[in-house]
Amino acid sequence: MALTFPNRSRSYDAQGHRVRFVGYDGMMEVPFFVEETALSSSGTTQTGSETGLLKAFDAARDVVLRVAAKAYARSRKKMYVLTDKDFA
Repeated sequence: MALTFPNRSRSYDAQGHRVRFVGYDGMMEVPFFVEETALSSSGTTQTGSETGLLKAFDAARDVVLRVAAKAYARSRKKMYVLTDKDFA
């Protein structure tokens, strides 16, 4: 099956300074994280600000989901951490 993102929820991971969201491959849940540096490179967020990072994620959601799907297609893992290199 193809990876889908039917659940629009996301959360801030304060310990990892990243945003967490989930994709689904059939019934299998696939967790993703986007590092702060990947979101802050857009210039739409304040470093270290939970609200700013969540807003940056929301603004870039379509791009983030495309990058996540591409990463998932390359290799099937239990969890993904997307960095600024994934968005280059």
